[in-house]
Amino acid sequence: MPPIYAVGDIHGQRAELDRVLDLIIADGGGKVVFLGDYVDRGPDSQGVIQRLIDGCADGEDWVCLKGNHDRLMDWFLEVPPRHDPHLLIGFHWMHARIGGAETLASYGVDVPDHIRMKDLSARALDAVPQAHLDFLRGLPLTFETDDLFFCHAGIAPGAPLDAQDEEDLVWIRQPFHVFTEPHPKLIVHGHTPVERVTHYGNRVNLDAGAGYDRPLTCAVFEEGQVFELTDSGRVPLVPVG
Repeated sequence: MPPIYAVGDIHGQRAELDRVLDLIIADGGGKVVFLGDYVDRGPDSQGVIQRLIDGCADGEDWVCLKGNHDRLMDWFLEVPPRHDPHLLIGFHWMHARIGGAETLASYGVDVPDHIRMKDLSARALDAVPQAHLDFLRGLPLTFETDDLFFCHAGIAPGAPLDAQDEEDLVWIRQPFHVFTEPHPKLIVHGHTPVERVTHYGNRVNLDAGAGYDRPLTCAVFEEGQVFELTDSGRVPLVPVG
């Protein structure tokens, strides 16, 4: 079976995306699964989405999954804009810790003081291409093989893989992280930044903080083995603990 590559949260880092795609090509290439969170925080969310759209249109064997930040952008661009109730009180897509303002800036939309949400959403709708909206709204939540299950945030332990809730797939953290028993398949996810790509035995976390200006990460899955793909090539990922 050919290798499968998985790419962690990109968060508007177009240059890092290009770097990792070059690493994949140098390694021989194959199917690539992007784990979501293409937008927010970084300087070029528009460029990231366009690169993914172009690659899929060119016939690349890519699967682009939905992250919570991608859903936040999608919902903000609905009419009227929709707020994600999972967010903590006081948080919204334009909150400094979320990064929506940086995403809009990549489309040439400023966020002035004292603007209503519906008015900012209307400005954004005028600036964001329909193809980008279609991309966001068409993102699947999961991808799986016989042994691997890819999603953005994780799964609800104990629930069948084919019955997972969207809220968990894009938002879950603690209940998933503390569960140490085997899952039906190895879960490959991002969403929660860690210091480096980590294999926990029952899951692999590929979010190493590209949204906070750290390098974007990629893993390779082939013949039951897991590797981190680095500038120096493949490095085996050994489960911790």
